[in-house]
Amino acid sequence: MYGLESHLASVHKAIDAFKPKVVILDPISNLTSVGIEHDIKMMLTRIIDYLKVQRITTLFTSLTASGDVIEQTEVGISSLCDTWLILRDIELGGERNRAMYILKARGMAHSNQIREFLLTSHGIDLVDVYVGPSGVLTGAARLSQEAHEKDQENLRRQDIELKRINLESKRRAVEAQVEALRGQFAAEEKEVKSLILQEEMRVKGATHLRRNMARMRKAD
Repeated sequence: MYGLESHLASVHKAIDAFKPKVVILDPISNLTSVGIEHDIKMMLTRIIDYLKVQRITTLFTSLTASGDVIEQTEVGISSLCDTWLILRDIELGGERNRAMYILKARGMAHSNQIREFLLTSHGIDLVDVYVGPSGVLTGAARLSQEAHEKDQENLRRQDIELKRINLESKRRAVEAQVEALRGQFAAEEKEVKSLILQEEMRVKGATHLRRNMARMRKAD
């Protein structure tokens, strides 16, 4: 029932009385039923200027028809906004999931990823970006792919553990073979040393015998 000027005056009055730190206008697209685009843009420009002077953070929402994602607001104030977030529905695998991305953030580096978000009993939950083989996955497709990759990771870990156990078994077998070879070598070494000692004793005894025989024969 109010015109644009009445809306502007009521907004100023409410802000002056309440002195908020944050103001939300939801949605500004409804103003199209009150006035023409040019007048709405002038009104919102005055509101934005007033709120910036008062150093009040402002959030505007704007509805789009039929789920279309457009990169221009119906009232043409996109150039006045510092940050622009777009919310959209993604249809995949027979379900619709909510997603968002940053169209612009003036003077700030920002991600270009589409992020899924959930409306939970504890508020809005922004889900980590998940990119599957066919692109960004959301909802049940994301959960299914995550479960599949988790299963694959568990299988890889089991395979690595099995290989580690087999390697440890082979190491023990090799050590046992080495120990057996050492024992065999020690026995053979002892036997050879015994033969060498016997031969040395035989040679020494033969030499001693020759000397005694030579002495008995009074040889030179």
